[in-house]
Amino acid sequence: MRRVLIFRTVARAGSIAGGARGLGWTQPAVSQHLRQLEREVRCPLVIRQPRGVRLTEAGHALLAHADALAARLHSAEEELAALATLRAGTVRLAAFPSASATLVPPALAELATSHPGLDVQLMEAEPPEALDRVRAGAADMAVVFAYPETEPLLTPELTMRPIGEDPIKVVLPAEHPLAGGDRIELSALREERWVAGCARCREHLRRVCARSGFQPDTRHTTDDYVVAQALVADGLAVTLLPQLALRSYRHPKVAVLDAEAGSRQLMIIHHRESTRTPAIAASVAAITAAARCQSERRAE
Repeated sequence: MRRVLIFRTVARAGSIAGGARGLGWTQPAVSQHLRQLEREVRCPLVIRQPRGVRLTEAGHALLAHADALAARLHSAEEELAALATLRAGTVRLAAFPSASATLVPPALAELATSHPGLDVQLMEAEPPEALDRVRAGAADMAVVFAYPETEPLLTPELTMRPIGEDPIKVVLPAEHPLAGGDRIELSALREERWVAGCARCREHLRRVCARSGFQPDTRHTTDDYVVAQALVADGLAVTLLPQLALRSYRHPKVAVLDAEAGSRQLMIIHHRESTRTPAIAASVAAITAAARCQSERRAE
């Protein structure tokens, strides 16, 4: 391919000397490459004349392909430059529902402003499914959560970037006798009926209640934090919900209290090698900044 492009430069310049000047090489070096190319294609490509070169029929045929090759290489160079400078690129992002509603939109809005050529495509997925998608190459990165007792199962090709914590809150009916304060002891809710979430959330509920000396009477199970709050609002149960879920949606007839209910860790997962990809690096930075902003708002 290199010799074909050297031949093209000579053909367009009309002489070996002109081709050498265009390439910044010596004439003997250009002549050597040209002769080697003619040996490889097994026919002469140029007729050497006192005032330059004239293309043979084979030379004209090859020049058409050489022009197409040069155009494709230039196009590839431009496309790679666009990706490197974030004027183009696609990132497939998997995120769990409450992150999709809170962390992802401001991150995508920031990227749309700073890198308008970058196309970030969101797919909603709970952490186990999101990890599977990253492993399988169906997603480039994922925003996931894990409780301290249930760290995500990573494989060597994946890397994890912590981006913050998501405190767990107690959610009671607004008319509940214990709903008047800012904080509550979980042990005060030992006689209540509970709404539990996903398998990881149910296990966390069981653990924190066990530390308070009781096992929760789990009557309802739903991954949907809107449904969970609706059940609580109608006095059917109490529940634990993470802060992000409550920031995404809060039912007007529930009370939210602090308790010793722990936190879940928020993190970004992606392939180890993709750190060098500008589009991934920019997306990680934007989501990290959005998580930091959420944390600062919580502290106010």
